[in-house]
Amino acid sequence: MVLLSRIYTKTGDKGTTALGDGRRASKDAPRIEAYGTVDELNAVLGLALLALQDEEGSVLLRTIQNDLFDLGADLCVPERPRRGAVARPAKRLRITEAHVRPLEQAIDRMNAALNPLKSFVLPGGTAASSWLHLARTVCRRAERRLVTLARKERINRQAIIYLNRLSDLLFVMARRANDGGRRDVLWVPGGAGAARS
Repeated sequence: MVLLSRIYTKTGDKGTTALGDGRRASKDAPRIEAYGTVDELNAVLGLALLALQDEEGSVLLRTIQNDLFDLGADLCVPERPRRGAVARPAKRLRITEAHVRPLEQAIDRMNAALNPLKSFVLPGGTAASSWLHLARTVCRRAERRLVTLARKERINRQAIIYLNRLSDLLFVMARRANDGGRRDVLWVPGGAGAARS
């Protein structure tokens, strides 16, 4: 476990931060951007939990919040060891298929109870649904950050898969939080423009 006895260390005052393998990286490096956005997603899920009135969904989101910390730990330790580093015997925490499978199962289970969509959904309806839609968009941004990082460095591909599945789950959960989709706000192509004419 982690012991945090001091909150500030001053080691980041020059714009760098420590990775899990001891190397230092610029705070705007692609790897830091990636797991920083995962952290932001986790914070938005905390807000969604405040508004969600669904015990199953709340338990699921708390599990996902823990998974996102695992994902951050995965990203903060580069897959390729630094040159001259002594191999550490401890097993690295990595996102695996076992993290992804429950997301797929939840998507299938929750989506089965929703009416099929006949239009795109606009964020809105209930407060919980709105927060879940915001979480979905932050999740997609985190996924884009990982794709950018993967073009420059080796990363665990399961991390990208996890975020891709999670954004789909958050969409389904947002619809579920809208009274099973009955309070969804549907996009009307050209509808806003017609009202202004």
